[in-house]
Amino acid sequence: MEADEPALVIEPLNGYRTKEPVPNNIGAFRIPLGVPEIVREGSDMTIVSYGSTFNLCEQALHTLSELGISAELIDVQTLLPFDIDHVIAESLKKTNRLLIVDEDVSSGATAFMLDKILVEQKGYYHLDSAPITLSAKDHRPAYGTDGDYFSKPSIDDIVETAYGIMQEADPAAFPPIY
Repeated sequence: MEADEPALVIEPLNGYRTKEPVPNNIGAFRIPLGVPEIVREGSDMTIVSYGSTFNLCEQALHTLSELGISAELIDVQTLLPFDIDHVIAESLKKTNRLLIVDEDVSSGATAFMLDKILVEQKGYYHLDSAPITLSAKDHRPAYGTDGDYFSKPSIDDIVETAYGIMQEADPAAFPPIY
């Protein structure tokens, strides 16, 4: 991270259990602040996330693909500054649907991101479906790993919510799953 101002880095504990390839540019690895990364291109919907729920979104892409949903996955990487180049609004021009996934309580970081995308970036001009936020349940989570599964969005929650968005858009192509 390289910036002229101080920064606060918040790392989700679940991120430490995630294995990633070793970068080939150790010592020179830098990411610009406020620039999201499009991790996978898609055409049906834009999924926006960060932190530990981003890893779940990445895993959900396989199932979504099997269900015939082409999702564009964006890792916002930083909340302040947030998407200074309006990468997400550009994605919405292509997909016309938005799902924001976060492990914060409802109306927390998801509401902040939704405000930035819809109001500041004028993303609402490009939406054909209501934007959906998927966040943690508004209750005190259970202790341990069960708390994560029952309190925070899971892969199943992400897949079901994304499918629901597509079902509302095209009921013939995405019939109810019982």
